[in-house]
Parts: sequence; C-alpha cells; structure tokens
Amino acid sequence: MNYKLYNKLGSFIKDNAVVFKVYAPNAKYLSVIGDFNNYDKTKNPLKKNKNGIWSGKVANAKEGESYKYFIQAQDNREFLKADPFARYAEVKPNSASIIFSSKYEFLYPNPQKREDISIYEVHLGSWKRKDGEYLTYKELARDLIRYVKKMGFNYIELLPIVEHPFDGSWGYQDTGYFAPTSRYGSPDEFKYFIDMCHKNAIGVIMDWVPSHFATDGHGLIAFDGEALYEHPDPQKGYHPQWKSNIFNYDSDYVKSFLISSALWWIEEYRIDGIRVDAVASMLYLDYARGDGEWSANEYGGNLNLGAIDFLKKLNRAVHRKNRNILMIAEESTTFLGVTDKKEGLGFDYKWNMGWMNDTIDYFKLDPIDRKYHQNDLNFTFSYAFDEKFVLPLSHDEVVHMKGSMINKMSGLYDWKFANLRSLYSFMYAFMGKKLLFMGNEIAQFNEWHYESELDWEVLEYPKHQGIQKMIKELNSLYTNQKALQYDSRENFEWCNADDATRSVFVFERIYKDERILVVCNFSGASYSNYYAPVSLEGKYRLIFNSDNTKFGGEDSSKKRVFKTAPFSIANKEHMIRVDLTPLSVRYFRFLS
Repeated sequence: MNYKLYNKLGSFIKDNAVVFKVYAPNAKYLSVIGDFNNYDKTKNPLKKNKNGIWSGKVANAKEGESYKYFIQAQDNREFLKADPFARYAEVKPNSASIIFSSKYEFLYPNPQKREDISIYEVHLGSWKRKDGEYLTYKELARDLIRYVKKMGFNYIELLPIVEHPFDGSWGYQDTGYFAPTSRYGSPDEFKYFIDMCHKNAIGVIMDWVPSHFATDGHGLIAFDGEALYEHPDPQKGYHPQWKSNIFNYDSDYVKSFLISSALWWIEEYRIDGIRVDAVASMLYLDYARGDGEWSANEYGGNLNLGAIDFLKKLNRAVHRKNRNILMIAEESTTFLGVTDKKEGLGFDYKWNMGWMNDTIDYFKLDPIDRKYHQNDLNFTFSYAFDEKFVLPLSHDEVVHMKGSMINKMSGLYDWKFANLRSLYSFMYAFMGKKLLFMGNEIAQFNEWHYESELDWEVLEYPKHQGIQKMIKELNSLYTNQKALQYDSRENFEWCNADDATRSVFVFERIYKDERILVVCNFSGASYSNYYAPVSLEGKYRLIFNSDNTKFGGEDSSKKRVFKTAPFSIANKEHMIRVDLTPLSVRYFRFLS
C-alpha cells in the first residue's frame, strides 16, 4: 500500500510546464481547466491509464495559477472538482486549487518529545485579530509564539488548518487534505510559523479529521461520479449528526489517501503531533444511529473493522520513521487499547473525556453538596491508568451554550474564581498531559466564538490576571517537578480519599525519590491544623497554593516548611498540620 501518494498525484512543475495527475477510475472524460486555458474543458484533456489515473502536461500553465478538474461521469453528469492533492487553494469563497511548489527551507529542528506536555489549543482565526481581520501566519509566528512561550506551554495544538470552505465548521469539515488553509497566508508562510515554533522549543500538534469530510460540491463527494472517497452504503458513508460524508475505510485507496495526508504534514511541514478527531465515530457502526439505521459487521457486532484496521495502520506508518511524533486520539468511549502499541490502536495518548466530564460536573456543584459526591471525583482516579491520557479542557467545552470555564463554576464572583483556580490546580496534579483551550487561561466569561477574538480586555481586572499568573506558574512547576510529569501507577499514591465530610482529597505524586504532596480542599469551609497524612517522615515545603493572594486568592500566610508528626490512618504513619482555606489546592515538596 502506497503511503506517499502525494509524490504521484497532484500538480507538479516540470521543465517549464505543469504535469497534472488525478485518480478518478470511474470517470468517462476528464480535463484540467484553469487560468492557463480560460477554464475551457476542451483544451487540456487528460489520459487515463489502466490504474485509473488521469494525467497530462500543460505547457503554458504556471505556478500561482488556479485550476480545477472537469469530470464527466459515466452517466454524463458533469462536475468541477478541486484537486484532492492540491498543495494550495484559493481563499474562500473561491474554491479552485493553485499550482504551487514550496521554496521554504527549515532552519530549526523539531523539539524532542517530552514528559511535561502542556498544550495550548488554538483556533488561529479567533485568538487575536487586527482591525477585525485575521492575523497572518507571519503575524501569528510573532505574537502567538511569544505569548505561548511566556505562559510556559510547550505545545500549540491547532484546530484544523487544512483547507475548509465554511468558517463555522472551525476546520472540521474539510475539502483539502494536503493544503494549509489560505485564510492566513501561503503554505510557505505556514512553514515559517512552524519553524519559528521550533526555534522557541514549541511543538505543533494539528487536529486532523479522517472521520468525515465536507459535502461541498468541489470537494471529495462523488468525486468521479461514484463514491470514491465516501462509503457507498449511506449507513456507513453518511454522518447524520454532522451532515457530512464518512470515508470508506474498506477501500485500500482511501486508507492510502488518508495515511499519505498524515505523513505529508509530518514530512513536508514537520508537524510534531496529530490529534485524530472523532475516533469514536469511526470505531462504531451505530455511532449517532438508531435501530434500523446501521448494519452489523461480519461477526454481528457494531465495530467498524475497516476503520480499526485503518487506525492501526496509520499509527504504525507514522511511528515507523517518526518516533518523536505524538499521535493523540479524541476517543470518548470505553474502547480498550487505544494507546496499546502491540494489540490495540497504537496511539500515544487518548483524550480523557471521562475525567473532563466527571471533574467539571463536580465543580459545578455547590460546595455544600460536594460531600455527597466524593466518590464521583474519586472515580476519576480509578481509570486514570487505563490508557495514556491527555486531560482536555478543550474548545468543545466552551461553546454551544455550555458556558465558559469560569461560568461553569458554582458560586458568585469570588467563589467562581476560587473554584476555577482549584480546578486548574487539580488538573495539573492529576495523571495525564495537560491541555487548555485559548481563553481558559484568562477566565473569560463569554463563550468562545469563532468570529471574534478572545476577550483580552478582561485582563484589566485583577481576578483574571490572577488566573493567568497561576497558569504560568503551574506550567513552570510542571516543567520542573518530575513527580508531576510521570503518570503510571507507581507515580501516584493515595493519602486520604475518604474525607467526604470536609470534601478534602490528599494524594502524592512520585518520581524515584521525589514526592509532591497534593492537598485539595474543595469545600467552602476553612480547616485549621488539618491533619494531612504523608508517606515519609521529614519536612515538606509548600511550593504552590492556589489561594495565594498573587493569584487573586485570600491566603497571605508566610509559612513554607512543615515538619511531620506521628499519625496513623490506613497505611500512613506520619502527617503534617496545615491550614486549609476554602476552595484551594496546595502542593508540598518532600525535602528530607
């Protein structure tokens, strides 16, 4: 199976001419039309070989000119299609492909894979704007990278930047799987953005959508008059929830097309990671379908065996030569082995949607009621080691009337901020890599909207400044404390999970001889001289307090070092006495 189809299909500048090649095995007639022939369907017909590839050379075609394919189906229907392998496309609402050959030479190597993965998820068109217009790739290379570096994130995750016709899809309804969107500039300008990220030791993860594609007429749908990319069975080829087409994972060509796309972004653009969108929708034949709307597989089950085979081949193909690349699944079910490299799907990480849902639900509760839900939060620890996880507080949680992160929190103004500080502090102490969507770090009250920039003006107010300062400090701690970075069972130990009356949780994060004690008070009450059980006798230094006044909190206490005393609870024989303010999380580093 050829996983580098981009070397064979598309438009190629050769000897002062352009060679066009496109796979359309079911077409009756096919020609290339464009600026070079006044879009005349008769001037440059292509010839078909035995493999279904149409090709031809156009002597007067030039780089920068637009083109499409004129396709006549066997039943004489006619289509104008963009090139599925186009490297560049016109700015929407125009939809033609553009002849393009990259001139950019990368200067900086990809950063190495790391344990302290802290991801800033970004929609490029709405992070910031200039006079209401998009920032360009070059402007983002200056402003966004500077901000991300200042905040201490080490990865930027981009909502889909492959070409897509509709802004409101946020890039999740795609037409061009080999072209970065022209909204923000040229492909070489996008390469410059990536190169500048690498110069600053920031990795780039891209959202990638092999689960479905846009139904716009110039795209992949019924490409040569037949279902070439989508599954011909509507029960497998059409997504009723998203009104889009589903790829045919039973087709070897489709598998080659999609895996070629993934490798193209890695090899041509030096992307550092791919987050595969909507994996659950690919795995299950009955996803978003009721009784009678889906057909079982050959074994009578609901698993899409072709999609499972595709995902395994995808991850093997990526990791074969690119071991530093992160492959991340957005998968929301209990499917086993998503991050199993031997018997499972082979991803590096999976979004922990269970943790996200359970934790946000807990923080929505009035603190007085949390004592009845201690086990709801405890439950998140029970599956924390089932896969290798990313903890996502993502774009999906701050749209469609779900409320911004700050507005999800219970209580009035001050308590909302205290709760949010506690939530973020809990996340950085929990097992899993970290992901925050843009705007979460400034606690903007409005939901995210793709048509406008973030509410940066909230940073005029101290509470919002405090959240931003705290995220910056949490990223610094995460980078410098290895005990917070490693996420296996041996890196975690409970100290007290059962203090439901006070809504307190106490646990330790561990790496070799390093220990971080985490004490969470999620109640609205203060507790003086609280007995926090610990594993080792000695001294513990307070290294972080979410209720610190510098973050907009109320605690101005100066005590930093706490000495253990004898104690006996469960398997712990030592404790430290600490004062806990309401809705606060504290980290203590074991000294000796």
